[in-house]
Amino acid sequence: MSSPHPPAHPPVGTLLREWRQRRRRSQLDLALDAEVSTRHLSYVESGRASPSREMVLRLAAQLDVPLRARNTLLLAAGYAPAYREDAAMEGVREALQMILDAQAPNPALAVDRHWQLVAANAVLPKLLAGLDAALLAPPVNVLRLSLHPAGLAARIANLSEWRAHVLERLHRQVEASGDPVLADLLAGLRALPAPPPSAPSSPGLAPGGVVVPLLLDSAAGRLALLSTTTVFGTPVEVTLSELAIEAFYPADAETAARLRALA
Repeated sequence: MSSPHPPAHPPVGTLLREWRQRRRRSQLDLALDAEVSTRHLSYVESGRASPSREMVLRLAAQLDVPLRARNTLLLAAGYAPAYREDAAMEGVREALQMILDAQAPNPALAVDRHWQLVAANAVLPKLLAGLDAALLAPPVNVLRLSLHPAGLAARIANLSEWRAHVLERLHRQVEASGDPVLADLLAGLRALPAPPPSAPSSPGLAPGGVVVPLLLDSAAGRLALLSTTTVFGTPVEVTLSELAIEAFYPADAETAARLRALA
């Protein structure tokens, strides 16, 4: 007799427990916020009780589970996914490009959940000119591009500081999401050659601090850039919920003038 096929997903209770532990919340804490009994939550996690569709979504919301993972929870519980994927992107792409173009002369780009380049304004290619063609071949991973010796790393004046900032940020994402692709990306970036430690680029700014500037050498001269991240508010579509816009703004008047000249 052949053995039964393994389930496509772990049991929903196991997945919920993993998300609860990832968020560092106790059963009592989660049960109170989700307005369920601790016993029922314990039964759900152990597989002794099957949660309703509403219960799965309520617990996922309390645990701030990403939309893609919420669909996985629903499938594991035997329900249809609640969130569409790629359905709204055609209508969003034009608006996304308008947002990026409006940032000029400041460089701006959009990335997906794995830091792959989705779109950019016309300023970004000017900063990437002359880099290794292999790193610029789609799909372009912007974190690998920034830290690779054949990428932007050779042009970043405060590489040690910027690298520490990027790795810490990605580490937090891995901890929050449990995404194995991000974990592999983090391991790959850590394996890249590391520059010698350097002093903070600005007084009072240390790696992992509140603001870490990017000091980037360009055809127009050295740029001191501050990065911002923007996400779409209250998305109900999987792919849109995973997009982020990264924009870089001048940290001083000299950089602002050089960006205008570059653009």
